[in-house]
Amino acid sequence: MRQETGGGQSSLKAMIKHIDILVKGKVQGVFFRQAAKEKARELGIVGYAENKEDGSVYIEAEGEGETLKEFLNWCKSRPSYAKVDDISSQGSHAIKNFQEFQIR
Repeated sequence: MRQETGGGQSSLKAMIKHIDILVKGKVQGVFFRQAAKEKARELGIVGYAENKEDGSVYIEAEGEGETLKEFLNWCKSRPSYAKVDDISSQGSHAIKNFQEFQIR
C-alpha cells in the first residue's frame, strides 16, 4: 500500500498524512480509546490512543487526508457515553509508518 519506489507508486505515500489529536472532557473510563480503535480500524487508520495524566486522550493517527478528517469528526462527535469538551489537532510532516492502531 505504501510503496516508496516504482513507477508512479510514490504518489501513494504522499497521500498518507499524520495528525496529532488531543481530546479533553470525560473521555477516560468510558471506553473512548477502544471506540477510537474500532473506528480507526474501520477507516483504515493506523496509530495509537493513550490516556494522559490530565484526563485527556492523546491520539496519533496516520491515513489518507479525507479519512483522517472523517476520523477527526468522529472524535469531535464522540461515542455517546463520552463527553468531549474540547479537541485540538495538528498535522505533522513526519510519517511514523505505524502498522496498526493500538491502545497504549
